[in-house]
Parts: sequence; structure tokens; C-alpha cells
Amino acid sequence: MSIGVLDSGVGGLSVLREVRRTLPGEHVVYVADSAHAPYGDRDAAFIDARVSAIADLLVAHGAKAIVVACNTATGVAVDGLRQRLHLPVVAIEPAVKPAAQMTKTGRIGVLATSRTLASDRFRGLVTTHAAGVDVLEQACPGLVERVEAGDFSSPETRALVEGYVGPLRDAGVDVIVLGCTHFPFLAPLITEVAGPGVAIIDPSAAVARELARRLDSAGLASPRAHGGDETFLTTGDPALVAPVVSHVWGSPVQVSTARV
Repeated sequence: MSIGVLDSGVGGLSVLREVRRTLPGEHVVYVADSAHAPYGDRDAAFIDARVSAIADLLVAHGAKAIVVACNTATGVAVDGLRQRLHLPVVAIEPAVKPAAQMTKTGRIGVLATSRTLASDRFRGLVTTHAAGVDVLEQACPGLVERVEAGDFSSPETRALVEGYVGPLRDAGVDVIVLGCTHFPFLAPLITEVAGPGVAIIDPSAAVARELARRLDSAGLASPRAHGGDETFLTTGDPALVAPVVSHVWGSPVQVSTARV
């Protein structure tokens, strides 16, 4: 049996690497819906249908748990997925609560896709956990595409990050939430632009810890302490996706076609 991890593209690898650190004995199947990335500007019905179809594919591959490693997919589709599937579904969402607890200025920034920021789920996070805190929301069109292309530091990428992070910095935020799983791969650049007085929060490790807890409580955790491996699938062209996945993962990997 495996853990199934899904994302619109390669961004979810930021979650997968934390899953691997936390659960080194588990087999993981990762599906990147690269043919339809990014999800940020897609309509909700399309995202819901894609997430549902990919989850079904992962179940067919023997998934004992599903990780939705995409904030946009969480905001749109995770509730329906949890109602339909009879297995643990762990999902990432913007870390508004810890950011609100951490801020000393009372002002936090959230970098995310427009779809995530517009979701009822995100609005609920702000209402529930950020009362009395000024939450500055920044949609980041174009950043997901830069990461999907494996471009983490070009002048074009830097200009986008400056355009999105600079105004938050200038507005006096002291915490920035990475509300898209693609953005941790830009964390060094985001940190540089934000400056030393701004904390950057990536919730990926918290997702891995929650997955471990859910597997333990359900009696589904692998007895192996190490030796887990990864299977990488994409709905896009494996020849184009594999170099980016290998770059992000830090070692050469084989990527196969996901027939969704």
C-alpha cells in the first residue's frame, strides 16, 4: 500500500520531501497534473473534477491515504473528497493561525493563488484564526509557472517576487505565509526580498506530521523504519516534467504518464 500525493504540478514536492523525512519507510505515489497547471485561475468545477479523478487513480494504485498537496485544490475540493473516500485525506492550507499567533506588528501577508484567496475555506481561516490581525492578501499570477519551468532565480522570477513581496514588506508585515506549495522553492528569494525582519511560514512539515498521526491512529503506518520509495507520475509530457522534478527532488528520477 502507498501514500498518494497530488498537486497541480511540481509544487507538491515541497510537501512530499517533508513526508519523506517524517515517514522514511512509506511508499509514495506522486501525481502532478502538469497538463492542467496552474489551478489558480481555473474554475471550481474543473478543479474539483481533476482532484476527484486523480484521487481515484491513486486509490487504484493502492493508496491507503491521500495528501492534497495543493492549497487551491484544498480550498475547492477537499471536503467532497473526504465525504466520498473512506480513507485518511490530509490537506494543506495556508498557515494563517500560526502566523496570527506569531506576529508582533499585528500585520501578516499571505502569498497564494487568486483561487485560494477567494475560497470560502480561506475566508473561514481568516475569520476564525486572525481576528484582530491585519491580513494582507497577495495573489501571485505567474509564480507557479516559473516553478513549473524550474526557474527559481532568473531576473524574470526575481521581478515577480519583488512585485508581490515588496508591497507586503513595505506595508510592515512581519510574517509571510507561503499559501501555495510551489512557493517554498522560491523561499530563498522571497526571504531575500522580504528582509531579515520578516518570518516566512511553510506549512509542509505540519502536513507531514498530521499524516503520520492519522496513519498511526488508523493502524495504517508502515512497520518499516526506512526503505520507502517514490513513484512519480504526470498528466503532462514526462520528458518535459522529469528534468524539473529531478531538479526539485535533488536527484535523477523517472517520471511516467498518469492516465487520468
